[in-house]
Amino acid sequence: MSSSSSPAPTWDALTVDPTLLTPMMQHYVELKRQYPHALLLYRLGDFYEMFFQDAYIVSRELELVLTGREGGALGRIPMCGVPHHAFERYAAQLVGKGYAIAVCEQMEPADQAKGLVRREVTRVITPGTLLEEELLKARQNNYLAAIVRLKNLKQPDPPWGLAYADISTGEFWVCQSTGLERLEQELARLQPAEILIPAEDGLGLTLIRPGDPQALLDLPSQYSYTLRPPEPFELTVARDHLLQTYRLRSLEGLGCAGLPLAVRAAGGLLQYLEETQKNLVQPSPEGIHPLLQPPRTYQLTDYLMLDPQTRRNLELTQTIREGAFAGSLLWVLDHSRTAMGGRALRRWLLQPLLDPDQIQTRQDTIQELLDNPSLRTRLGSLLDSLYDLERLASRVSSGTANPRELVALGSSLSQLPDLADLVAEAQTPLLQSLQQVDPALSDLGRLIGRTLLPSPPPILTEGGLIQPGVDPALDQLRQQVEQDRQWIANLEKIERDRTGIPTLKVGFNKAFGYYLSISRAKANQVPESYIRKQTLTNEERFITPDLKEKEARILTAQTDINQREYELFLQLRLQAGSEAESIRQIAQTIAAVDALLGLAEVAVQQGYSRPHITQDRRLYIEGGRHPVVEKSLPSGLFVANSVDLGSPEGTDLMVLTGPNMSGKSTYLRQIGLIQILAQMGSFIPAERAELGLCDRVFTRVGAVDDLATGQSTFMVEMNETANILNHASERSLVLLDEIGRGTATFDGLSIAWAVAEYLATQVRARTLFATHYHEMNQLETLLPNVANFQVVVKELGDHIIFLHQVQPGGADRSYGIEVGRMAGLPKPVIERAKQVLELVEKHSRIGLGLRNQGRDHPPKTKKPAQDGIPSGDQLSLPQLAASANTSMPLFPDLL
Repeated sequence: MSSSSSPAPTWDALTVDPTLLTPMMQHYVELKRQYPHALLLYRLGDFYEMFFQDAYIVSRELELVLTGREGGALGRIPMCGVPHHAFERYAAQLVGKGYAIAVCEQMEPADQAKGLVRREVTRVITPGTLLEEELLKARQNNYLAAIVRLKNLKQPDPPWGLAYADISTGEFWVCQSTGLERLEQELARLQPAEILIPAEDGLGLTLIRPGDPQALLDLPSQYSYTLRPPEPFELTVARDHLLQTYRLRSLEGLGCAGLPLAVRAAGGLLQYLEETQKNLVQPSPEGIHPLLQPPRTYQLTDYLMLDPQTRRNLELTQTIREGAFAGSLLWVLDHSRTAMGGRALRRWLLQPLLDPDQIQTRQDTIQELLDNPSLRTRLGSLLDSLYDLERLASRVSSGTANPRELVALGSSLSQLPDLADLVAEAQTPLLQSLQQVDPALSDLGRLIGRTLLPSPPPILTEGGLIQPGVDPALDQLRQQVEQDRQWIANLEKIERDRTGIPTLKVGFNKAFGYYLSISRAKANQVPESYIRKQTLTNEERFITPDLKEKEARILTAQTDINQREYELFLQLRLQAGSEAESIRQIAQTIAAVDALLGLAEVAVQQGYSRPHITQDRRLYIEGGRHPVVEKSLPSGLFVANSVDLGSPEGTDLMVLTGPNMSGKSTYLRQIGLIQILAQMGSFIPAERAELGLCDRVFTRVGAVDDLATGQSTFMVEMNETANILNHASERSLVLLDEIGRGTATFDGLSIAWAVAEYLATQVRARTLFATHYHEMNQLETLLPNVANFQVVVKELGDHIIFLHQVQPGGADRSYGIEVGRMAGLPKPVIERAKQVLELVEKHSRIGLGLRNQGRDHPPKTKKPAQDGIPSGDQLSLPQLAASANTSMPLFPDLL
């Protein structure tokens, strides 16, 4: 239950007078002023405590009780705390809400402190700087991004630089391009947890969460932004920072020497990590960063571009309606055995390739796995036993891995030789790259296995970590403790025999240590050498000088054992951290193999085929299927369909008509999904296919309001359509569903016609245009690269059967009333709809008959002719336009 319903603004640690506080609270305020943008978690014994305004915030966000603590002359100060052993759970909730957390740890035991216990902020945890497994999504990267833009330029598309990194895996990428739209597309692909932006005023210390009223107006509002001082983003500072960190003489080898904005973004990102991760980011003399590999450069033109609307409409990683993973394309594809393989597959899906050689390399690997079922089975079994090497490498290199994580690393590394033997006969380059194992890694795996116990505790300082035989000094201490404990174990029998008290027992508790327990009734029989230690209701507890000596020896030795085990573990973790770069490299290869093995499994189970990738524009698919819908239906029920677009002198634009629920939208989406699957290197749900490379895939599907910006459904539709028309090329694939349906019939039909004609004549993009405007079928008679297709149905009286078959020809009915009846509309509504439809069809093919008519009666008099059009005549759209002295089609000079 939260007690923070009425926060007091006066309890602000940034403005309070420190002289009114106790020494400890003065220290708290001093630290808080160094990290004003973060919630300060101050370690006090077994708890992390928050004070002042931070206490109000945490109690509200986590629904915890708000208490208080004496703070000096100010009286009781608001306080809220969480147990240290549950830190990850509470930190995950706070970071998930967009907060930054400054973690202040006790740097010395309280009983050894002289005065105040020494405390320091050891790390600042922000949404983009997570390392803990409990705070991360296993199969999704957690990116920290930095952006540098050149503003106030006259050019319409000002340049920008982007750097992004995942410190949990070591990935570090930079790119530079132009145009805010392209930047937004990259951010939508990456979904960064946090974005760094240099503040122009130099006072940037603010973390702006999604929905914050300070949200930046010219960037997407769904991300967390951190405003930063501009100095680390200056070119000279950033370049020197990169060179010094990675011990380089030039940035030429990184490919970013000619990308000043990307370099600036990378430098600002590195500086932020040094400030937030403290002791975790000290590079080695060899220039190996403990958290990040050297940055790699990429170009947006290297990949198939997918805008946010296309990713959403095609449901690549989550469904539109519920935002769920189940029902997405990734849900169908992800048969990876490891988390790192799952992350690789997700990246490939959101960033399909444009290089046919890279596509073929992935296809060849899948083909080899398909041709060798035994290899596929054994490889899958081995990958099942591997842990997330990418993230384990970052944990050991940053010095944050716990004993269980180090055991997991050792177990995985020790299996690398078995993996090499398994692929010894492989023919494809990716599998062959696993044939040679770095001896240092297999040696490290064996060393960890020999050193650590198989199931160590997660806490480092309480012993139980190191196996016998590893360290002679440790073995000697353990032997001494064992001998003393054996002496105590024998003491009970010895003292029973000596005293003649058969109920005498030897006991132990943390408060009093070892003792001899004797019932009150036998207390008068104890020897004089016994020393009374405690009197209880039913028993007396005693010690002896020998027992006290043995207890002291055991406690001292156990402390020494725990300390020695801790030292040995740190040495082993340091040694593992020195191999982090090699571990990352092999992990990335294993992740790629794992992803491709999963795609091979999907191909086997779902009957996918290998597409032929070409450099021309042809998009030919025979017997194509929607991968998600097919998996959701019983086997064999999905109706396959074909398509042929982009051939020389062939069809560029397909006008697709047919009733609602007949499968038009499914057909459109499956074409887009098949193209994306092919360009990510996967096999596809089709009998066979010949696919020319696409530069972009566009979709305009569905109707969504954007009420936050005051945009209606139709306005959103027009914005998305405009984006397609302004950016599509003849190498693009355009999927349009029901353009123009959000406005009046005349307006909508006119827009739909003009959009289709523009795509067919000026852009010449490969386009599927689904519509209920049957008048659009007349485009086929006017444009040679337009063809009509329909999704056919079978009529049985008042009932229709959806056949889901796409065939040449245009439909002349939408069967909307029949679909309404199937949906459960009341019978009177259905009957009235039939009457209105008959009236409409009687007077106009395009809806003129309803204008200015009464509810139940046709017009009593025929309207006079206007512009040569007799009222009620059924004229086609070209005839109407010609009669109105317009030029149809809109671009006759291009026909």
